[in-house]
Amino acid sequence: MKKSETATTPLDGITVVPEPSADILNERQRIDYRSQREQCLEWLRVFGKDPKKADGYAHTTVKCRSHRMDQFYRWVWEQENGYTTNVTHEHADAYLRYLALQELTNAHKDNCRKALQMLYKWRHHQQGLDEWDPELSFSTGHQTTEPRDYLTREERGIIREAAMEHGSVPSYNSLSAAERDRWKAYLAQRFVKPKSEITRDDWDRANSWKIPSLVSVSLDAALRPIEVERAVTSWVDIDNAVLRIPKEDSSKNTGHWIVGLQDRTAETLNRWLEQRETDSKYDDTDKLWLTRFGNPYGSSSLRQILRRLCDEAGIDYEHRQMSWYSIRHSTGTYMTREEDLAAAQTQLRHKSPQTTMKYDQTPVEDRQNALDRME
Repeated sequence: MKKSETATTPLDGITVVPEPSADILNERQRIDYRSQREQCLEWLRVFGKDPKKADGYAHTTVKCRSHRMDQFYRWVWEQENGYTTNVTHEHADAYLRYLALQELTNAHKDNCRKALQMLYKWRHHQQGLDEWDPELSFSTGHQTTEPRDYLTREERGIIREAAMEHGSVPSYNSLSAAERDRWKAYLAQRFVKPKSEITRDDWDRANSWKIPSLVSVSLDAALRPIEVERAVTSWVDIDNAVLRIPKEDSSKNTGHWIVGLQDRTAETLNRWLEQRETDSKYDDTDKLWLTRFGNPYGSSSLRQILRRLCDEAGIDYEHRQMSWYSIRHSTGTYMTREEDLAAAQTQLRHKSPQTTMKYDQTPVEDRQNALDRME
């Protein structure tokens, strides 16, 4: 029976349930896993490269990456002490950190990362999961593990300022009738409602503190996308300017975290909490931030916010991997420089100091300044 489960399938020689996985699973789990895997591999073969054009990956690519995906599933089952096909972004990032500590070539690690990207691309398109933005990349030119691109110290300040200006409109009372009419047309388009229905409340909503608070807190607390999604009002301690993240809400579920905030960030967050009380989207939820459609923010929507702010601030990201993790990695880099690895480990909520060590590097602009001083 087990032999038939691991036999080749119409997927042209790709083993859907390899024997190491079949040995772990019971019959019902094997049938369920086989079904999930067949759907995924067939989609990758037909649509994976460009779903809109029905352009799939090469058979050899799917076959090779299929094996690495299966290894990832088995690792997740070990971590979760049981079978699941609900592999999350946190599982994927944790697996990359696990690989980073193994004595394997960076080429192998990078191929594993690419296999996971294919898996989560299928989950995004077919199961509605947010796009996955890997926390780590592996350099194949030399044996190091590097964080993704991060914001420089100057860019952090520019992004914070851009968030304060984002979407703002002039004061209602400062405008002439003609100017007010033009701004009403803008707000009608922005909020997708007739111009005749634009009210003073819409004016206030346009100058919301939501994005400034979201960006400021993420800059200070180095929030992962999943932590933005999970953030609730009970985390916030304005009086002490901290976030108190309980173990059950922690991304890594390793313990309670107290994360420091700047006083100005606490003030921005306090203004948002006051404004949030007037928004009906939040009447039945304690979520700290929701999109205009009433949904929690995900990696894709957060990346769009950051890139819009970069566009408004004139920050070029054409050749950079600009994602919400760029904020997190900048906090880790400069916290390590200003304080030490222990402070960065606590602020970034890392269970292992080895994870924080990737931030123990001199930022490029400091190295450039050092070269100038050497002349």
